[in-house]
Amino acid sequence: MEGMSATTTAGSSAHDEDRHLKQRLGYWSLVATGIGSVIGSGWLFSAMYAAQSAGPASLIAWVIGGAVMLSVALVFAELGMVHPESGGLVRYPLYSNGRLAASIVGWSMWVTYIANPPTEAAGVVQYASSYIPGLYRGDELTFLGIVIAVALMAVFVVVNWFGVQLFARSNNIVTAVKVCIPTLCVVMLVISGFTHSGGAGGPGNFEAGGGFAPYGIGAALGTIATAGMVFAYTGFRNIVELSGEVRNPRRTIPASLVTTILAAIVLYLLLQTAFIFAVPQHLLGKGWSGIDLDSPFAQLAMLVGMTWLYWVLIADSMVSPSGSGIVFTASNARNMFGLAKNRFFPAWFAKVDERSGVPRRALATNFLVGILFLLPLPSWHAIIGVTGTLIAFTFSIGSVSLVAFRRAGVSAAADRLPGMSVIAPFAFIVSALVIYWVPWDELVLTIPIVAVGLVWYAVTFAVQRHGAGELTGGIWLVVYLAVLYAMSAIGDFGGAGVITSPWDSIIVAVIAAALYVWGTQSGVAYLRRNPAVIEDMREQRRARGHETAPTDASGPGATPSPVD
Repeated sequence: MEGMSATTTAGSSAHDEDRHLKQRLGYWSLVATGIGSVIGSGWLFSAMYAAQSAGPASLIAWVIGGAVMLSVALVFAELGMVHPESGGLVRYPLYSNGRLAASIVGWSMWVTYIANPPTEAAGVVQYASSYIPGLYRGDELTFLGIVIAVALMAVFVVVNWFGVQLFARSNNIVTAVKVCIPTLCVVMLVISGFTHSGGAGGPGNFEAGGGFAPYGIGAALGTIATAGMVFAYTGFRNIVELSGEVRNPRRTIPASLVTTILAAIVLYLLLQTAFIFAVPQHLLGKGWSGIDLDSPFAQLAMLVGMTWLYWVLIADSMVSPSGSGIVFTASNARNMFGLAKNRFFPAWFAKVDERSGVPRRALATNFLVGILFLLPLPSWHAIIGVTGTLIAFTFSIGSVSLVAFRRAGVSAAADRLPGMSVIAPFAFIVSALVIYWVPWDELVLTIPIVAVGLVWYAVTFAVQRHGAGELTGGIWLVVYLAVLYAMSAIGDFGGAGVITSPWDSIIVAVIAAALYVWGTQSGVAYLRRNPAVIEDMREQRRARGHETAPTDASGPGATPSPVD
């Protein structure tokens, strides 16, 4: 039956490998995983790049971005409850809409994930260039800087090589440090703004440099994806990627996701405010776009006379991105493992080491491919400019999978979160708008990446003979991409301006709503044509002991396990 072939993927042995994964992660380990991903290089750079693009109006972008990420996180929280599976973010589209949809999303997600460790390593080296000459020059890493970044990526792999327990314990400690340093930075820089230490502008900066929105509200919207905001928030996905290794997923997954996003929204709003407060007004002679610091918060600390804080931030520039790089290295190994089970990648990668419970083949391969990102894109901002938009794109299909699972009877009542009839379409529509708000000259750079994924899918379709049914569930997604690219080309965000604001955004929202309906209907039809898909999901849940709600406690207030 076609549905059976869609889910057994690399053969029954693919699901057998899931049994080697260790279900040892509880609430606190998942929160550390989420926050440890969120507080990476993003907090070190995003505030400056957002201010460059939008001035103080960047605060609006952080709020909108946070609201989008919270709605998306709730969608994936329910998916993680319904079907906890490591690498689940690339598996859910397969179950709900078939191979075409899963391949497009899975390929885009893999590219964004694999870019994260080199991004974090590049962030470490860029900050280190403040005190080690010869690492960063002319807005990119030097040869020596690239070598050091590769060495850091190798460290990320080593920490993950020996099992999820070592990863969790290491990450818990690192995350505790990572929370304290940004908090200290916020407090001290806000104080400097009120006291005007070292010429810090303080509240007056909201009027300086061209006013609150010097480049218009449109610039603030566009910066959500391009300045690293989506990148900064997106660490929550790692909780879902590790869901197959979680105890009591019904309780721990939604609780840890909401905790992570709410903490991130508060933290990044405070960091943006602190950055705006601390910038000396004499640096705003060319407006906010003229602010260009290699190590933004550290150099601001030096400018306002806090040398001790400068050195604390320089030290943390090694810890924060490294901790995030470690988490994403773990998650992308599961991501590639899931893509191999989807048969998008060779079955050789759908292998879990029995002793460590880690997909080591995927881990090593991702490291080698990740090095390639540092060669053509040797800086933090260059990598983020390309991958930030793809990250937003991968969020869209979660809403479609959720509704398809509900309507096809996959989701039990105990696995359903309230309010999803509103939250799911909201997450889908606003994710589409975030992509559209990316300026056309940056959005167009993602077309070759998506095209490569489609070509590779065409190869697998021809070789594996999936059948026409695997196409029909995902045609809407191809149309979705085509519409977004077309609207961006003729719209008011760097396009030809044929359709001006706000009508362009309204049209995109309406089209996105229609595509959401099409996508969910395609998903329901796909599942009903392939009842073996639903049975396969249930069999996996039974094999992992998740068919009924676990009775062990693993949430806030629960006694931590040895891993927690």
